[in-house]
Amino acid sequence: MIPPPPPPTPDIAMIQENPFATPDWAKDAVWYQVFPERFRNGAPQSDPRPEDIGAEHVTGWRICPWGMEWYGRDTWEKPREAHFFSTVFHRRFGGDLVGLREQLPYLQQLGINAIYLNPVFMSPSLHKYDATCYHHIDPTLGPDRDGDMAALAAANETEDPATWIWTAADRYFLDLVADVHARGMRLILDGVLNHSGTRCFAFLDLKQNGPASRYADWYRIENWHDDGTFDYAGWGGHGGLPEFGRTGNTLHPGIKQYLFDITRRWMDPSGQGRPEEGIDGWRLDVAYCVPHGFWREWHAHVRSINPDAYTTGEIVGPARDWIRPDEFSAVMNYEWTYPTLAFFTTNPAAIGAAEFRARIDTLHARHSPGTALIMQNLLDSHDTGRILTLLESACPPFAHWDDYFNWPKAADNPDLKTHRPGPDAKQALKLAAVWQFAGPGAPMLYYGTEVGLWGANDPCDRQPMLWSDLPADDETMGFRTPLPIPNSRAPDMDLFAFYQKLIALRNTHPALRRGSFRWLDAPGDDTLFFERRLDGDTLWCAIHKGNESVTLDLPRPARDLWTGDLLPAAPLVLPPRSFRLLFVSR
Repeated sequence: MIPPPPPPTPDIAMIQENPFATPDWAKDAVWYQVFPERFRNGAPQSDPRPEDIGAEHVTGWRICPWGMEWYGRDTWEKPREAHFFSTVFHRRFGGDLVGLREQLPYLQQLGINAIYLNPVFMSPSLHKYDATCYHHIDPTLGPDRDGDMAALAAANETEDPATWIWTAADRYFLDLVADVHARGMRLILDGVLNHSGTRCFAFLDLKQNGPASRYADWYRIENWHDDGTFDYAGWGGHGGLPEFGRTGNTLHPGIKQYLFDITRRWMDPSGQGRPEEGIDGWRLDVAYCVPHGFWREWHAHVRSINPDAYTTGEIVGPARDWIRPDEFSAVMNYEWTYPTLAFFTTNPAAIGAAEFRARIDTLHARHSPGTALIMQNLLDSHDTGRILTLLESACPPFAHWDDYFNWPKAADNPDLKTHRPGPDAKQALKLAAVWQFAGPGAPMLYYGTEVGLWGANDPCDRQPMLWSDLPADDETMGFRTPLPIPNSRAPDMDLFAFYQKLIALRNTHPALRRGSFRWLDAPGDDTLFFERRLDGDTLWCAIHKGNESVTLDLPRPARDLWTGDLLPAAPLVLPPRSFRLLFVSR
């Protein structure tokens, strides 16, 4: 049961000055999250082989066609067990950094100016949260897989940076960063500083040499056996994700030094004090699992390299303990996501505007003024069901991570609608997006949301991107049963145009990025009405989710930024499920 909302708090005014919310550029960010393997295949010559991903035993395995139906079966899958999950994690579609770089003009056209890139370091998995090392980009993501594999085999690398070479994939990534910067954009990487994979060079040495390994303290060893084998802690109980060793309130010095070294490698690749040549910051995976002492040491290191770096942690609950001057700039703002979904869901149990405002006020009050302006406000991610699928399925009003994460699992929820969502879900998404882009915070789009990509939780939230120039098979199957009528899987360009216009308005009006924020009186419990103000510019935003029209008192003349209409100071009718974005004065 969801507890009753706290009493409303006074209006929160966001201010520009906030020494703890670094960097300043993040207040203007429109984030776009890219899952590399599923975004675009630009270098087929580097597509992974069975031996690269641990699929040597899969007869007939091949790269899957980009536009194949998600719940269909590729040729190599059909002779195997019929169940969807028996093969889906062996699927590869060949997405890479070459494809991402080719599509930077697409992101610019959309209005994106900041990219969050899911892991790209060497790993056999499609998600790459099980790294084999952090000082190389995976060769299958670059332009020359075979050349990189040969170079790495010939190199005699250790944890010492002096032994590290630069592969073609490494150099291509740095070229990508340079291209991103030349376009006035930023890029951050996903850092998994809590655990590695079992193919990590350090873990392999540990398995070979036992307690005598120089990496013996790099992992959380729970018990050594007489035969040299050992028991170890795996993140979340997963044996494939061995956790790094701890010493007090930090990580063991050996692994800590390695992580410090790879941080410098990607933030200042020349080693000459030129951070503009490197990445602009980090997203930190399962940051809540890593000791605070390490984060404080690591952040001091990060900011010694680039004081303008942005760090955002994966924190799925209240983040007050991590957003500090000596720790994270921001977090992936799931505490914003929960009330947002709870308000905009089509479920009859959706919360009303009064509870929504109270929960948002409580969230803003947890942090220093201005922090809300750089928080990554997201509707979905690689770890959740896709927003359109949640809305199509009339998801319940989630209050915390466990329900939000578990409810959209296709195998566990027979009520989940896994087919392409319809117009009602699309309109609900548009209303939620207006709040996401007009309210305080740095909005983040998960790749494909802008063209209507849908899906249940992992792995179904990681389907290949929909592209207008790439054919896609019709959708004929749901997770459990065939569909009565096939659905087109073409990208929704109407939704793209909507997002493009919404982002352009945010980028045009500084008040939507940096302005103060306060709630205004709204009619009924289905309507949000708020103000953003900066340097004499005042903007009002009204969002009405109800199925009946309501009338809003407009005390001053205004111009509708969406339609261009000039509106007098008079009662303003809001049709069902509509919004108004109004420029009031300068």
